[in-house]
Amino acid sequence: MAKGKKKDPRRKLIAGVGSALVDILLLESEQFLSSTGAKKGGMVHASSDAVIDDLLSQSTAKQSVVPGGSACNTIVGVGRLGGPARFIGKRGNDDLGRLFESSLKKQNVEPVLFTSNSPTGRVLSIITPDSQRSMFTYLGAASDMKPEEVLPQYFEDAALVHLEGYLLFNEALLLASLKAAQKSGALISLDLASYTVVEASKRILGDIIQEYVDIVIANEDEARTFTGLTDEGKALMRLAEKADTAVLKIGKRGSYISHFGKVVKVGRMGSGAAVDTTGAGDLWASGFLYGLVNDYPIEACGKLALACGYEVCQVVGASIPEEGWRRIKACL
Repeated sequence: MAKGKKKDPRRKLIAGVGSALVDILLLESEQFLSSTGAKKGGMVHASSDAVIDDLLSQSTAKQSVVPGGSACNTIVGVGRLGGPARFIGKRGNDDLGRLFESSLKKQNVEPVLFTSNSPTGRVLSIITPDSQRSMFTYLGAASDMKPEEVLPQYFEDAALVHLEGYLLFNEALLLASLKAAQKSGALISLDLASYTVVEASKRILGDIIQEYVDIVIANEDEARTFTGLTDEGKALMRLAEKADTAVLKIGKRGSYISHFGKVVKVGRMGSGAAVDTTGAGDLWASGFLYGLVNDYPIEACGKLALACGYEVCQVVGASIPEEGWRRIKACL
């Protein structure tokens, strides 16, 4: 059981395991989203990249293409904050895959990327005028990643290993990653990713968190789906029964954090309206985990997380521009 584990003070590296994906961002209407049949704020698995191509052909909106994937976004954020960062995933042996890898290197992230003959995975994020994003995901090469490829050696120097909840769709790969991370002695964090992921994995999720996870991160919808509780305080406490550190993000109102029994609330930051919520949770985790690894007080971890989450909501996509990072680093 993961309870009471302490970070090795000699380690600072944060490693992430997840899907190597390229994000395609589309600013579209409510009517367009409705025509796709997707639930707002959820994630749909596309059976092939042709599904994404078909949806794109129905839109005349401008497209933006950037490297993405939940855990990858978080690890890129750690690298941009100046922390040692490593991402482990699988890309296609194609132009998109090479673009993905080169982008990681440029952003201070060490890539450990296996290759596949399948195309590099893609995510179509449809962003509606209320700034909500709804996703269609074609995993492509990412789905070819094998449990035996995730070796303990990738985590030996890691203070913390961060896993995206989307890995719950590949139970064998998730368990191999958790066991390898646990064997290394690193702390383990899990972002629940999406309420649709939680719905699909409730059979195993509670036991996995209890057995392996030190830090669990959820938003309101994910926490409600996992715990069955609508009261935020009670939902946080239920999460805290499973992990030493439990986070409940409550959108623009901020977040609640339970850390070894102490609960703090971090309020909202800034008054700017969100342009796009893509990557908000991922970059929130960047700041929070960076703070934890660097021994910041828990309130400071929450404030840095909030700054990262706020800045990414001021742009389309999960890539914070240089001026945004300068404002964030001023918080340090």
